[in-house]
Amino acid sequence: MQSPKWLFRKRLFRTLFLYIAMRFFDRTYEIGKLLDIKQKSLETAQFTIVTGRRRIGKTSLILKAFENETILYFFVSRKAEAELCDDFLIEIQQKLGVISFGRATSFSQVFDQIMQYAKNKPLTLFIDEFQDFARVNKSVFSEMQRIWDINKNDSRINLIVCGSVNSMMNNIFRNEKEPLFGRQTQEISVKPFAPSVLKEILSEYHPGYSNDDLLALYAFTGGVAKYVEHFVDNKVFALDDMLRVICQRDSVFINEGKITLIEEFGKDYGTYFSILSAIATGHNTRAKIEEFVGKEVGGYLTKLDSDFGLVRKNIPLFDKPTGNNMKYILNDNFFVFWFRFVYKYDYMLEIGAYDKLRQIMERDYAVFSGLALEKYFRAKFMESGDYTRIGGWWNRKGDVEIDIIVADELSETAIFCEVKRQPQKIDLALLESRKDAFLKTTHQFKGYKIDVKGLSLEDM
Repeated sequence: MQSPKWLFRKRLFRTLFLYIAMRFFDRTYEIGKLLDIKQKSLETAQFTIVTGRRRIGKTSLILKAFENETILYFFVSRKAEAELCDDFLIEIQQKLGVISFGRATSFSQVFDQIMQYAKNKPLTLFIDEFQDFARVNKSVFSEMQRIWDINKNDSRINLIVCGSVNSMMNNIFRNEKEPLFGRQTQEISVKPFAPSVLKEILSEYHPGYSNDDLLALYAFTGGVAKYVEHFVDNKVFALDDMLRVICQRDSVFINEGKITLIEEFGKDYGTYFSILSAIATGHNTRAKIEEFVGKEVGGYLTKLDSDFGLVRKNIPLFDKPTGNNMKYILNDNFFVFWFRFVYKYDYMLEIGAYDKLRQIMERDYAVFSGLALEKYFRAKFMESGDYTRIGGWWNRKGDVEIDIIVADELSETAIFCEVKRQPQKIDLALLESRKDAFLKTTHQFKGYKIDVKGLSLEDM
């Protein structure tokens, strides 16, 4: 059996190895903010929480930001508190050369001594998988609150914490009944790679890439760093190769949905999985979701939106948020893919029919990627920063729909867009009529300069 210390070193080595396998991309803003926070910590204590879904690269980001500086890195593994403290004291001795901390059997003892140390010397402490303190000793959070409140005014500590279970991290810091509620001084949310970054990655590792390659990378990974890295490390850049890697025995993608989400959802994961599967396969209104799942899902949908950040309400532009015209969509491209194909056809995987699953993905890829293409262009519009509104529109009958509408209130301009994989399938005359229906129904954009535009693979 592997020792906890060996597992800790293996995890750290794996994190550092990622820089060798695929160089570090993007995150200029996040790194700049982390360094600014560190500078502020030289005058007053800083407590930063770094959030983001699993595999997004939170740990790699923080280690990259401080790669040229000495920081304490505490990884909260699920073991006895005294044993965990032994690991932390070894890290302190190796990084700071301090041996006077003495024996500690509780994290509160270690944290108190660190806060005292930082009164004389500035210090950055990074605690990874912070939420797992709840499994080690739930009183850690209240003890941290007490020590932080007593010492923060005199301590020059740069405390950074992140965790991979989003719901638990939200509860720790956003539930007013919890001891660490509101103690954070800064927050950084790590997002998936933007379209321009995916282009940069492909340009470096696969210069001859096609727009179909770019769309496949976006559709399957959603810009999540770990998944992008897996394709890059395996030199997989074309659609056929991606499908081959995904649909094989022991593929990292097969169990990824369960690994990533079961801990978030706990014992109710079956219901949550059914809801996400319903949305991923096109059952996107509450009534259709409940018909698919076979039970009332209002409370589950609220948690998927507010607690887990996996689902969001999608309403027509300028419609009321409480209207009956609302649809639900998954925020995460990878989960759209995973629930659309892997979870839906898991009975095939149980008998080893990986090749059959690949054939189904090939068969349905055009429709699946067409929806991903629409998301891609929305993300591209958002990245540009040129617009004050980005959304879609459909009427209450559902027979008139506009894929994307972008508008800028400052320049009083708006663009109505239809998205198709192939440009020859775009009907601008039909889009003009849909635009007129929008203007007649909403009475918006009066005095605006309005244009209609087709967007296809050629425009990526």
